[in-house]
Amino acid sequence: MAISLQKGQKVDLTKTNPGLSKILVGLGWDTNKYDGGSAFDLDVAAFLTADDGKVANDGNFIFYGNLKDPSGAVTHLGDNLTGEGDGDDEQLVIDLNAVPADVEKIAFSVTIYDADVRKQNFGQVSNSFIRIVNNDSNEELIRYDLGEDFSIETAVVVAELYRHNGEWKFNAVGSGFEGGLHALCKNYGVNVG
Repeated sequence: MAISLQKGQKVDLTKTNPGLSKILVGLGWDTNKYDGGSAFDLDVAAFLTADDGKVANDGNFIFYGNLKDPSGAVTHLGDNLTGEGDGDDEQLVIDLNAVPADVEKIAFSVTIYDADVRKQNFGQVSNSFIRIVNNDSNEELIRYDLGEDFSIETAVVVAELYRHNGEWKFNAVGSGFEGGLHALCKNYGVNVG
């Protein structure tokens, strides 16, 4: 049974699951019904950062426009333009053993595409979650339901995987950002022009 976390909680991932290498990271959400005239397009991204919290190069920013990092350790499984249906809306597969040694943290975010133009924000999104699944056994290991803490934010850093004493740990972050993907990219050192 999966460990269900609250915002700010941290839990061991590889220490409590010896031999774990390949994981699936699934993120999902629902949009509240409102008469805004535009569909919601939420996008998942991963930032592979060094210990300074910045990406070493733009290839370490994984999103719908760059589906795989240079090492091949992190793969985005594709963009879902509507978020309709049950279960995961977007997924990434990570081979923890293949993550380059200089990557200390993998931060996962969700942003709303064209949020300003469409007048959308995370106050209009509900049932958001991230889950970590053992890719070999399909067992859900960790789940973090974000709750309804957001109003004007257009981007959320959902969670992080990070190295600690040679093991991988999971941190339920749930931190909102204004400024969408552009603001997140600047925060993590991606060249956005």
